[in-house]
Amino acid sequence: MSILVINAGSSSVKFGQFDFESLEPTARGLLDWAGQARRAVVTLTPADGPAVRAEVDVPDYRAGVIAALRMLRESKLVGDAAGIRVVGHRLIHGGEEIRRPVRIDAAMKETIARYKHLAPLHVPAGLEAIAATESALPGVLQVGLFDTAFFADIPPSAYLYPVPYAWYEDWGIRRYGFHGTSHAYCTDRATEMLDRARAGLRLVICHLGQGGSATAVRDGVAVTNTMGFTPLEGFMMGSRCGTVDPGILLYVMREKGLSFGELDEVLHHRSGLLGLSGLSADFRRVETAAAEGHRRAQLALDVYAYRVKTMIGALAVTLAGIDALVFTGGIGENSAWLRAEVCRGLECLGVRLDEQRNAACRPDADVAAADSPARVLVIHTREDLMIARESRRLALESP
Repeated sequence: MSILVINAGSSSVKFGQFDFESLEPTARGLLDWAGQARRAVVTLTPADGPAVRAEVDVPDYRAGVIAALRMLRESKLVGDAAGIRVVGHRLIHGGEEIRRPVRIDAAMKETIARYKHLAPLHVPAGLEAIAATESALPGVLQVGLFDTAFFADIPPSAYLYPVPYAWYEDWGIRRYGFHGTSHAYCTDRATEMLDRARAGLRLVICHLGQGGSATAVRDGVAVTNTMGFTPLEGFMMGSRCGTVDPGILLYVMREKGLSFGELDEVLHHRSGLLGLSGLSADFRRVETAAAEGHRRAQLALDVYAYRVKTMIGALAVTLAGIDALVFTGGIGENSAWLRAEVCRGLECLGVRLDEQRNAACRPDADVAAADSPARVLVIHTREDLMIARESRRLALESP
């Protein structure tokens, strides 16, 4: 028996198969659009064999997930539906009403759908992945874990916005926080790597991928997260703007005639790395172009690193200092340039990077200088393992 984990992101879908009893991974998969329209690459990697890679034509997100699941079955890495005991999904937004892992049924899908306007790049993707899985694996228990759950304990001083209080009471407008499954895993892993108790430990965790956020963690509990009411706040991202002056939005609508729909499209799909570089929302492509001398690509990277650095400083203040700075996510784990650029200037917080360790880093690793008061950890996030654990627990509790 096995557990299938599906992590449906805005630009890729990650799959993982785990043995139900041991939670050992037996296969991994990735469906990656990599900035392409209507064409994706599926990579399947068994735990004990070579990777299999294929390009597939897909008309939409759901079809892409179904195609990837079909490849998993045909490769015999997963086997037929009878061998899968439970499917666990990483989901983005559960509001204030969903604070723990849940069974996914028709009513729960309706609840999840109520939050799609708050995370338009993610909630619809998650629902499409659920629908695709129901089609490919009918009758199999599906479980959802929500990124917002890790931030259930952040205080009102951190989650309230300085707008009329009735907006919170009547409309639920507050900071929720995102990437919680990744931040929860990295909290556990950093504690283990540092050989420290949770009590008194101060972490700033940067999850940097197509989307990005940072979390301040004290005593193993999230204090706040740079994303807020929606995943649009915080860091500049692949195609999302991150935090901007709200007066800009009023200005372009009032003075330049942008409609709500046009503005929504720009902020979610035409900003960030793509908007500044003019090339791509993919950090890898922008970094390559910058290395080849593309001026706006380098400008986009500089702005990206600057904004990450300034928000780390703000989070460090909420903790009265940091014991470790953690980089995770596809960009945080793989871009030595970004880690070096972000850490440059953070010596005032006790962060000192070892350039050679950083350049040669393979997660999980400590890349801080030997005399650095704060450690710098690069951790390969394991959201899939967190989801597999909770999915198994709910499966065992189910009748």
